Amino acid sequence: MEAVEKNIIDLDTWLELPAGRYIRDWEEALLAKITVDIFGFNALQIGLPQINALAASRMPHRWCSNPDLTNLTEENASRVVVTHDFSELPFETQSIDLIVLPHVLEFAAEPHQMLREVERVLIPEGRLIVTGFNQTSLWGARQFVGRLNKNYYLPHEGEFISPARLKDWLKLLNMEIGQVHFGCYAPSCHTEKWLHRFQFMEKAGQRWWPYFGSVYVMQAIKRVRGMRMIGPALKQKRVVRGAAIPVANKAKK
Repeated sequence: MEAVEKNIIDLDTWLELPAGRYIRDWEEALLAKITVDIFGFNALQIGLPQINALAASRMPHRWCSNPDLTNLTEENASRVVVTHDFSELPFETQSIDLIVLPHVLEFAAEPHQMLREVERVLIPEGRLIVTGFNQTSLWGARQFVGRLNKNYYLPHEGEFISPARLKDWLKLLNMEIGQVHFGCYAPSCHTEKWLHRFQFMEKAGQRWWPYFGSVYVMQAIKRVRGMRMIGPALKQKRVVRGAAIPVANKAKK
């Protein structure tokens, strides 16, 4: 638990920097477009209340959970309704329609256990959305060099998970992979001024090198083997056949 708290605090601090606000704005805008069309009753965001992942969701019950309320602003802390260990989710089996994991797996002490818990509490056909840093990007390259000279750009405690690796993990849990979005193509700048100057690279990156965005958002659906989702049974109206009446004294031509 201590390792999880320490790592999340490091990321909390980084999200207040210009680069952190840059990816936060992009992810919130995309998550708003995705979640507004996902229907159900119960939605859950696990971790990072600084990213308001469920702001546009139309589900009647929306919750945000976090390991603790340390180092959170009053506004962010107000979104947290449950505090818990990420390796054990305090929710009933098959009770949640939508779960969002914003940069939580890469900073969790036991990401595999966390995914198993997520799969447990999701209803059949429930939706999962995961955001993460992309190793194959300008930011990923900068982070790799930073590990060598101890001059990090991204939070140094994170174990970043590639989209391909995450897909393999989810498939082992019978999760069907949906659409994957990439974004934040600007170079690894420290100031808001230079990040804004490279804003033109967003459209260029989406067109020419779409898989090299600094962050990704992956969607998945929980599938249950042997289960078929069908609509309401329609009763077929029985057609009453008329009784045959013999024709007597048929005229001969």
